[in-house]
Amino acid sequence: MNERRGYGFIYSLAAASIVLVMAGGICAADRNPFDTGFLPIYGFEVIKTYPHNPKAFTQGLVYRDGVVYEGTGRRGRSTLTSFDLFSGKVLQEIKMDRQYFGEGVTLFGDKVYQLTWTSKVGFVYQAEDLRQIKRFSIPFSGWGITHDETQLILSDGSMTLHYLDPITLKVVKDLPVRGPLGGVTGLNELEYINGEILANVFPTNQIARIDPVSGNVTSWVDLTQLRETHPGNTGTLNGIAYDPETDTILITGKNWAEIYGIRLVLRYERSVQPGGTERGRFFK
Repeated sequence: MNERRGYGFIYSLAAASIVLVMAGGICAADRNPFDTGFLPIYGFEVIKTYPHNPKAFTQGLVYRDGVVYEGTGRRGRSTLTSFDLFSGKVLQEIKMDRQYFGEGVTLFGDKVYQLTWTSKVGFVYQAEDLRQIKRFSIPFSGWGITHDETQLILSDGSMTLHYLDPITLKVVKDLPVRGPLGGVTGLNELEYINGEILANVFPTNQIARIDPVSGNVTSWVDLTQLRETHPGNTGTLNGIAYDPETDTILITGKNWAEIYGIRLVLRYERSVQPGGTERGRFFK
């Protein structure tokens, strides 16, 4: 078991607040950047690491019963692969047609759904053998995909999440996502975990935790220190899955050599003091 704690904070968002936020007539640059109405910020603790193919240009990740399903990108090299989480052994792999740039994947029931980027099409496969059984069209570019109890949830890189009926594969609802400073764009890889949507915000090292009813961001997860362990030719964070057996979030990125099983650790929150004064508090 390889343990590591992440203590970074989302300085990019703080910088944005310095430019954009005016509070009570006082410029935010004159205050602690995290005292601008920011939501709670979580770091992480690495519980365990698992092997990951460093050649995989990860675009989507999902996990069930010891098996990881991964979608990779790049035109002419996009794949859908299933492999053993613990050994990294490939169980099955299919190559997409050269015209497609593979994107996010999710496992809903006994089917795997995979998106493509600019082609505006998705594919449905049988999970047991990755046999393609259906193709469907979407009216936007495909980025990330997950699902709740009844519907598929897709991102397209904008501030809007799209809900699809898993049978008709038609859009039934759009959900704008907003944080304290307004719309949150760049929504990418998605995972629905215990009643909330986790979305990595491309191209940052941050994950937004989203209320699926209101679309409001409820807190942030900063994975900067995890990303910084992968310098050089490795790419951005782009894989989020959930292991219910260990209650850990599985995290990887483009061309990373590991998948990390992490738990979230609160690093910053605001509280209301006697008299109604708000104050931010950092945690070690």
